Amino acid sequence: MVAATLLFMVMATAGPISAATTTSEAASADTLVGLYDNVAKYEPADYTANSWKSFSSARNAAATLIQQGKEDPTGRRTARAKLQSATDGLVMVRGLKSLVADYRTRSASGYSGDSWAPFAKALDSAASVAADASATAPEVAAAKTALVTAADNLVAADAGTFQTITNDVFWNDTSGNPIYSQGGGVFRFGDTYYWYGVHYTGAELYRANPTRKYDGDVSFVSIPVYSSKDLVNWKFENRVATRSTSLGSGTTLGSAAWVGRLGVSYNENTGKYVLVVQAYLPSRGGDGVLFLQGDSPTDNFGYGYFQTQIVNSPTTGTGDQTVFTDDDGKDYLIFSNRSGRARAFVGKLRESDSLRVEPGVQIGYNASGREGNAMFKLDGKYYHAASDLHGWNTSVTHVIESTSSNIQGAYTSEYTLQGTEMDYSHVTQTGFFVTVKGTVQNAVIYAGDRWADFAWNGIGYNQWMPVTKSGARPQFHSVSQWQFNATTGEWRVGPQNNYVLNPNFQADRIIVPQVQGWANFRESGPSSIVTNVNGGANGSRFGLQIGATQSYAGGVWQQITVPAGTYALSLFARTSGSLSAAQVTVADASGNSRTYNVPASSGWSRRELAGIPLSAGTAIVTIRAASGNGYLFVDDLGLVKTSVDTQPTRYEAETGPAVCQGTIDSNHAGYSGSGFCNGDNATGAYAQFAVNMSAAGTATLAVRFANGASSARPANLMVNGSTVATVSLESTGAWSTWATKTLTVSLNAGSNTIRLDPTTAAGLPNVDCLDVGAVT
Repeated sequence: MVAATLLFMVMATAGPISAATTTSEAASADTLVGLYDNVAKYEPADYTANSWKSFSSARNAAATLIQQGKEDPTGRRTARAKLQSATDGLVMVRGLKSLVADYRTRSASGYSGDSWAPFAKALDSAASVAADASATAPEVAAAKTALVTAADNLVAADAGTFQTITNDVFWNDTSGNPIYSQGGGVFRFGDTYYWYGVHYTGAELYRANPTRKYDGDVSFVSIPVYSSKDLVNWKFENRVATRSTSLGSGTTLGSAAWVGRLGVSYNENTGKYVLVVQAYLPSRGGDGVLFLQGDSPTDNFGYGYFQTQIVNSPTTGTGDQTVFTDDDGKDYLIFSNRSGRARAFVGKLRESDSLRVEPGVQIGYNASGREGNAMFKLDGKYYHAASDLHGWNTSVTHVIESTSSNIQGAYTSEYTLQGTEMDYSHVTQTGFFVTVKGTVQNAVIYAGDRWADFAWNGIGYNQWMPVTKSGARPQFHSVSQWQFNATTGEWRVGPQNNYVLNPNFQADRIIVPQVQGWANFRESGPSSIVTNVNGGANGSRFGLQIGATQSYAGGVWQQITVPAGTYALSLFARTSGSLSAAQVTVADASGNSRTYNVPASSGWSRRELAGIPLSAGTAIVTIRAASGNGYLFVDDLGLVKTSVDTQPTRYEAETGPAVCQGTIDSNHAGYSGSGFCNGDNATGAYAQFAVNMSAAGTATLAVRFANGASSARPANLMVNGSTVATVSLESTGAWSTWATKTLTVSLNAGSNTIRLDPTTAAGLPNVDCLDVGAVT
C-alpha cells in the first residue's frame, strides 16, 4: 500500500525523482531520470491542450517506470524516446498568452486609427491561437510575430512628452530600487523597450560606498530586465537568468567564470527571444557565446546553445560584443576577437533560430585593439563604435562607417566621434546604442558604460547622451542632463545641465600633467604646475591641483559653448600654503566676465558665484593660481544656467479663433492638441491664426506640419494682411511624420493675424499648430 501511494504521488505532482527512489545505481544514473527531472516542472497552462495531453501521458509512464526501479534497459530506452518525442512536440503558448494579456491593456484612443486597426486584428488573431488546443508551433510563432510587429507599428495619437535623463547619478527603477545593468542593451519588442544587462556584486558595493575601487569583485548575480515606454522610467520585470539557470549536464550559470556583454534577438521563425551572452564556461570549453532563450521578453530564459568558435575569428569567444537589429529585422553580433581585440567583426545570427553566430565578416582593424564594440544606423549608414583597449578605462569613441548599404560590406578608416574628445565620452566607454524612430525625427542614444565600481571614475553606471548628424559625420553631445521625447524623437538640453566638460577631472584615470579637456597656461615659474592629484572632494578619486614649491602663476582653461542666459558657478576647493591668487573666471565672447576669488581653506569647501550673465556662443572657464609655495585644489566644477527661457506660445489650428479652410481631422497620429487642419486642395485655402503679443518686435514663428505628398506645397506667409515671405513646406514622407518650419517676422503689440495662404491647387499640407516666441 505504501508503494502504491508513492507512485500515485509522483504521477500526480510530476515532481523530480531523485536517485534515492530507484533500486539500482544504474537506473539512478540513466538518461531517463535526467530527462524526467528536466521536464518535471513543466505546467499545463504553458502549452496547448493537445500537445500537453501526449506529453503528460509519456511523462507519467516514465514516472511509473522510474518508480518501479526495474532492471529493464530496453523499456527505459523506449520510455525515454517517447518522453523526448512528446517533449519535442510540446507547443508553448506561455509567451503568447502573456503578450495578449499585456496588449489587452492598450486603448484605441491612444493611437492613430490607421495603426490601431491592424493591431486590433493581430491581437484578436493571437488570442484565438493562444486558446486553440490544436495550434501548432509555427502557428503560435506566426501569431506572436504578427502581434509584435503590429504593436511596433502603433503610432501614438498625441505628440508625447519630454522626460528628463540625468547623468552622473545612480539610477533607480520605478519602484525606487537600484538599477544594476551593465554591458547589455535596450531592445524594442512591440511597443515597449526592454533593457537587459548584467548585475555584478561589485556594483552593489560601489553604490553603497563610491570612494574606492572594487575591481576584484566581478561575481555574477543575475541578468535583470526592465521595461519602459519612454526610455526614462524603467520598471523592473524579472531576472531572466540567475546563478541557478541550468546549462544542462548538471551545470548552472553560477559556475561561469565570467558573464559579460550581451544582447537579445527576437526570432520570427520560432517566436523565441534569444539572449546572446559573452561567457567563460570551464565545463563547456572555456570562452564562447552563450545562447539562452525565453518565450517572452521577460520570461525565465533557459539554455539554448554554447558556441566557442565563430568562423573567421582567430580566437575562441569574443572580446566584447553587442547585438544589433537592422531595419529589416535581421540580427547581428557585433564583436571583436578575444585576444588582442584588433579585429572588428559583424556576424549574422542564424535566421532559423538565432542560436548560432554565422561566419563573422571583418569590417575593421586596429593593431592597438578596441573594446566595447557596438553599432548604430543613421541616415542609411552603419556606424561601428568602440573605445580604447585598456581595462575599465574611459576614452574617446572610435568610429568606422559603412561605405555602402551592406552591413557586412566595406567601411571607412577609423576616426574619432566628434564631441567625445574633451571628456572621453562623458567619462565612459562604449556600451550600446538605442535608435528611436520618432514621428518628427529619428534619434540615436549613446548608452555609455561607466564601470565605476572597477575603476572608481565617478558616480553612476549608465550615462546616456544624444547623437545627431547635421553634417557629414555624427556628433556626440556630452550633457549631464537632457530631456527626450520618445514619441517624436526630439531632445533638448535639461535645465540642470552642467556646461563644463570633465568637471570632476576623472576622465584620465591616471595622474597626468595636462588634464583631458583642459588647456594649461603658465604666466611664470616652472613649466609644470598642473596635475590631477589623487584624492578629490567628497571621496572622489581625482581633483585638480595647481601649484609648485617655488614661485609661479598659471592654471588651466576650457572653452565651451553655452546658450544666452544667467548662470551659477559652483565648485569644491581647498588650499595649502600662501596664495596671492586663487580664482575661477567665466567670460563670454561679448566681454562679459565674472571672477570668483577662492578663500583659503585647508579642507574641501563648496563655493558658489551666482548671477553670471553670458551671451550665446563660446565661453571660457579659467582656473588660476599664483604663489611662492602654495597650492590650489579644485573639484566638482559646475556651470548651470539659472535663468528660465520663455517658452513659445502655442496656437492650435483646430482651436478658435484659428481658421481652417478645410476640415479638422485626427486620423494621422503625432499631432498636438485634439487635431489638425486638413486644408482643401485649392489655391487660397488658408490656415489662419490670431496671435496676441505683449509688445512689438521681431518674433520667431514655428509652423508644425505634415506633408505626405511627394512634392513641396508652397504658401505665402501673410502677417496682418501683407505677404512677408513665401514658404516651401516640403514633403515629410508620410502624413503622420511631422516637421517644423521656422520663420522670423515683425509683429505688432496686441492682436495680429498670421495666415498661410497656399499658392497651388494642391493647397496646404496638414497644419498642426503655430508656436510664437517672445519678441526681441
